[in-house]
Amino acid sequence: MTSKYLLLFILVLSTSAFSQSKEELEAKDFFWGANDNYKNANDIPADLSNESAVIIYKNANFDFHKYGKNVTYTTSVRKRIKLLDKAAVEEFSEFAFTKRFRSTKGRISWKKKGDNYVGVKVIKPDGSSTEIDVEKDAVEVDGETKLAISNLEVGDIIDYYYYRNEPFKSTYAFGFDPVETSLNEEYPIMDFKLFFETENDFFINFKSFNGAPELKEITTDKKNMRRYELTETNIAKREYTRWFYPLVELPSYKFQVYFARSGKFEDRALAFLPEDETTIKNSVSKDEVLDLYDNRFKPDGDVGDVKSFFKGKTFKNSNEKVTAAYYYMRHYYLTRYLEAFYAREASISSYPFMVYGNDVVFIQNQKQFIRHFTEFLKRQKIDYSIVVGKKRFDGNIDELLIERNINVMVKVNTANPLYAEFFSPHTNINEFSPLMEGTDVFLLSSEKSKRKIDKIDRGTLPTSSYEDNETKKEMTLSLNEDFSGLTMTAVNSFKGHQKGEQQYDRLLFSDYVFEDYKHYDTESWIEVTRGKKNKIKFQKEMDALIEKLKKNQKESFEGSAKGEYGIEEVEDYTYVINENGRYSHDSYFTFTENFSAKNALIKKAGPNFILEIGKLIGGQIDLDENERKRTENVYLPHPRVFNYTITLNIPEGYTVAGLDKLNKNVDNTTGAFISTAKIEGGQLIITTSKRYKNYYEPNSNWSKMIAFLDEANQFTNEKVLLKKL
Repeated sequence: MTSKYLLLFILVLSTSAFSQSKEELEAKDFFWGANDNYKNANDIPADLSNESAVIIYKNANFDFHKYGKNVTYTTSVRKRIKLLDKAAVEEFSEFAFTKRFRSTKGRISWKKKGDNYVGVKVIKPDGSSTEIDVEKDAVEVDGETKLAISNLEVGDIIDYYYYRNEPFKSTYAFGFDPVETSLNEEYPIMDFKLFFETENDFFINFKSFNGAPELKEITTDKKNMRRYELTETNIAKREYTRWFYPLVELPSYKFQVYFARSGKFEDRALAFLPEDETTIKNSVSKDEVLDLYDNRFKPDGDVGDVKSFFKGKTFKNSNEKVTAAYYYMRHYYLTRYLEAFYAREASISSYPFMVYGNDVVFIQNQKQFIRHFTEFLKRQKIDYSIVVGKKRFDGNIDELLIERNINVMVKVNTANPLYAEFFSPHTNINEFSPLMEGTDVFLLSSEKSKRKIDKIDRGTLPTSSYEDNETKKEMTLSLNEDFSGLTMTAVNSFKGHQKGEQQYDRLLFSDYVFEDYKHYDTESWIEVTRGKKNKIKFQKEMDALIEKLKKNQKESFEGSAKGEYGIEEVEDYTYVINENGRYSHDSYFTFTENFSAKNALIKKAGPNFILEIGKLIGGQIDLDENERKRTENVYLPHPRVFNYTITLNIPEGYTVAGLDKLNKNVDNTTGAFISTAKIEGGQLIITTSKRYKNYYEPNSNWSKMIAFLDEANQFTNEKVLLKKL
């Protein structure tokens, strides 16, 4: 090679190298450098040849380092995947990521940004390899970087990595986001390695579950540096179907890294820390739970407002008093401030909270709530315990590892125990997450001192039945005289765990905040605002805001009605709330909607008409063949029932045929679908009841569930014939 061409070659190589930052080159070298043992791994075993894709190698990495106040958190993953059908080719033909981001960890610095680096190679069956020029080929779309991989074909291997570098500053104890995942993916994995690296001041909680390999330490030549890895081969694919908890059943691992620079910060850390940085913590004892919470949830707070509310009031028992206190606190420490939030959000007032003064109590988190609520209980000399537990999808309490997974609430030890959880606008006393029901928990209490938790026991939370969690709909249907359309009135009622989502979707703040003002004889935000001109101006703007929200809400509800009842167009839609259900967990949230629809659910058949009446119970679960072959156990959110009544006003001069198909009865230990149909007083009256009876079913009961799920789905296809007399 002549010196001229050699110089040109060096120049081109240098230009190419300098087009990438030092971090980008380090990321590429980390995965694809000289130490890449998988650069020639192209073959898969014959028994995997019928898969959609096979992950030849997966490598996940977590690195934690610090220098002075600076902390750097680097996460990355590499996958080398053989694509064996068109579906896999389509899936991996596009990548989306964000190039730059600001860290939300530690002390936020607006000058320091994190970086995401992406590398992609395509290896053809003949062994030729092409690295995608990400910088050149990627495009920005709505703040997101998208990369299309062209000419990808069945039989190709795609080898890619994501590398995320996140710098931030921290001088105090800080917990990184926990990592909790199963080993399995939707494609089989031939080789897997989890690797992470830490140094002094980083504390590790790590545990493998359900047969996953154990974490192993790798020897290093630096005293302050620690490296660990977990490896596994031949990991079977698993489809993540509905009603399944992967962390409960599949080989999994969970870990969290906590950063604490000194002993005093270690003591303040809200975490179950290991004894030192060199120890991997894999279990948490009852005593450790007690030690962590002994002072954090001690009673504290100004409850004078509650005391004032109680003046002149009498209660039959402690249950009544505690219930009244809970709902008053929900209003006085939360909902009475919602108007101000909306005023600020809508730019009605720049400083809306100033009207409340400087010494208001606004409860914003679980810790605040528990300390305030137990202060009230202590002053009333009412016994209580603090409940410490986990949701069912995270395993049982004996597998406790990560403090962030804990749910805390108060158990009031009255004759009929009450449970009180940190409130939201619609939370009720005796209501807590259905995913906690029936779980084993720790109960913390004060035995020697009423100011400090010093005792820990075990307990089990109560459960609800399907009757407690009801969706009830009463629909009345009338057909137009010319059968061109219909009118519908539907009274919708929800109680127990079925109503929360509906309340947040259906209730505007004005639907309940003003009712709370009246219920507790408190002043609204407008009323406590100073100045007559301000009051008039703010009231006008608040009324306009509410009107706008109601208009948007109505449009949304019209769309919901179309989807639920299988109707293309809805006209003359009206909506009214009957009961908001906010003062008892077993009370109903009820609303009524009315609408009309043209050319809906009705088809002409000679002189007669066919009515697709089965569609009125809404969409049902239609199991595909893969779901029918389910091998996993079944984990349901909670028992529940859907009770529907459909009343059709039979048009004059017609009779109804086809009732026999509307009478169904599948009822077993797992659930039921029961329907009846009768004609009474010129009306066709149909009742349906779909029941999920339990929280959990072993896979051996799956066929029983299929039976009632299929019956419910079949009902949606049922029709009646309106025969002309």
